[in-house]
Amino acid sequence: MASVGPSTASTQPALPSGPAVFKTIPYAFILPEIVCGTWVWILVAATSVSLPLLQGWVMYVSLTSCLISLLLLLSYLMGFHRNSENWKVLDSLYHGATAILYMSAAVLQANATINSELGPNSPLYYQLNSAASFFAFLTAFLYILHAFSIYYQ
Repeated sequence: MASVGPSTASTQPALPSGPAVFKTIPYAFILPEIVCGTWVWILVAATSVSLPLLQGWVMYVSLTSCLISLLLLLSYLMGFHRNSENWKVLDSLYHGATAILYMSAAVLQANATINSELGPNSPLYYQLNSAASFFAFLTAFLYILHAFSIYYQ
């Protein structure tokens, strides 16, 4: 006779593995985060980094975040998480911290854009810096959205 009691099955949804990562919110945000972050890095590098103190931080944050997010995406695709709740905490903490760092980088990139308006090669560098600022704020927004989506899941 089966016992009638509370179910031992977890009520938490399973973490996605394989291609299901691209169909599940918030994990589907990882690929756009990587793509937008790569654009930030490429666009800032194309300006020959005329303001190294400001844009050095932007390049550091974008490149480091891109690489760590790529490793996280590969971990989800390979199923390294084994449906552990600790992965949700790790994911939330990483994306929350990265959102803060990316917001600081986006503000510094916007400052570099303003400073490049009157510099040498101003039309080209201003346009590249403007595009980098746009992608930096977009990427920061994606990281914020990912962190809160994990938290409210």
